[in-house]
Amino acid sequence: LEYEASAIETPQGRRLVFIAVDLTERARREAAAEAEQVQRGGLLEWRRMARFFQEVDSFYNSILSSAGDGIYGVDFEGRTTFVNPAAERMLGWSASDLIGRNMHDIIHHKHADGRPYPVARCPIYNAFRQNEIRRVDDEIFWRKDGRPLRVEYTSTPLNSDEGALGAVVLFRDITERKEAEGRLREAHEEVARLKLRLEMENDYLQSEIRAERRHSEIIGVSGTIHETVKKIELVAHTDATVLITGESGTGKELVAQAIHKDSPRAKRPLVRVNCAAIPRDLFESEFFGHVKGAFTGALRDRVGRFELADGGTLFLDEVGEIPLELQGKLLRVLQDGRFERVGEDRTRATDVRIIAATNRDLAAEAAKGAFREDLYFRLNVFPIALPPLRERREDIPPLAQHFLTYSCNRLNLPPLNLSRANIEALLGYDWPGNARELENVIERAAILARGGKLHFDLPSSAPLTHSAADGADAAPFIESAPTIETENERRAREKRNIELALEAAGGKVSGPGGAAERLGMKPSTLYSRLQRLKSGGK
Repeated sequence: LEYEASAIETPQGRRLVFIAVDLTERARREAAAEAEQVQRGGLLEWRRMARFFQEVDSFYNSILSSAGDGIYGVDFEGRTTFVNPAAERMLGWSASDLIGRNMHDIIHHKHADGRPYPVARCPIYNAFRQNEIRRVDDEIFWRKDGRPLRVEYTSTPLNSDEGALGAVVLFRDITERKEAEGRLREAHEEVARLKLRLEMENDYLQSEIRAERRHSEIIGVSGTIHETVKKIELVAHTDATVLITGESGTGKELVAQAIHKDSPRAKRPLVRVNCAAIPRDLFESEFFGHVKGAFTGALRDRVGRFELADGGTLFLDEVGEIPLELQGKLLRVLQDGRFERVGEDRTRATDVRIIAATNRDLAAEAAKGAFREDLYFRLNVFPIALPPLRERREDIPPLAQHFLTYSCNRLNLPPLNLSRANIEALLGYDWPGNARELENVIERAAILARGGKLHFDLPSSAPLTHSAADGADAAPFIESAPTIETENERRAREKRNIELALEAAGGKVSGPGGAAERLGMKPSTLYSRLQRLKSGGK
């Protein structure tokens, strides 16, 4: 009721008048009046109102249908209430297949790896259960054909005065984008790997390949040199493994460089490994590389020599020095071209040509069990034996002149030439250090030359292993007259003599064939002198 009271004066005295209105009845009368008005408007008014509601419904349906993203509606129980055409296309389900059915059980029931997805953790349901908007950047919806669909989605709760009604899920297919991101990530990883490899390769090339070389070509006029050149020409254009044998200083690395230079792999690096200088515990890391954290001190990934030489040539210098227990690991990669970095499960492939060199008799080593026989056969596919310099004395004059010209140019000295007496002195020496020793003697003589005259400080105690039957060109050794030298010159000569011994021994200080044995002193004495020379003391 709605009521009103007022006081009035009457002949009978003051009275209170009440006016009461039945509101329900009044509302009924107003509605009836409005209906009567609409009815009076006739059929046109009814049609106008129907069109209005149809247009509103069509407008919102058009928006939902034309949306490129999937739109999915669920009620408070998780049952599907609405699916737009974009969602139908992406999921492969029709709206009639989904409406009324539990969404999570149909399209959101497990992870990509097959693990069940508990409904209690479903962000879609938790949006209306916890009244929070949930955004997920990367998850899986399952298509009708069983294939996964990678999506990003937002679940927005729908509420009324009475509480939560459900949620609207807006989702987008990100399969192509994630695949593109994966390809980009792989490309970045490949770029990083290639960058690391190129950095290693650049460092190596600067120190091993692009440094100024002592030899521009193989020098010699002897028949053995001509035969060696023919072998190089024959094998260079193949991928055959080459085993170069010969004493220290005979030019094994020079032959390896010539083979690589004339091979189809010349555009890739020739990577040199001094097998005698690798510690046992670093053998695998040096050859095959390691990953960060593989062992103490492995602070970053490292590319091994086999990976660095991929597409090129790997020169295994002093291959006979590889410990027996480590030879099997080398044999495996030579056989199948596959290896693993230390600390990594991934198997990598490499395409490498092998050239090995040694001053040992590997056949004899294999016969007595000091070298793996199967590895020897794997290396000895195309052998090239380099004779010592004392067996090809006719090569000494051209080699000496080549070294002299090179030393003068490198040291910025005036041009020098060998005299007949110089050549006879060189021919008379036995050259246990071969071409390397000859080069060192020539360089020292060029530095000490006075007035354009060369003096060769050859050890007088060096034994001559050749006989008179070696030929007329093997003239007797001519000893030069002694000269007075200063203390600085004496120390320089001592230092150079030690360097020559170390070079002849391949950097080996003690043990058989080491520098100490060649110098006729105890290893402890040599270590002491090396330390003194390193510190610059007297």
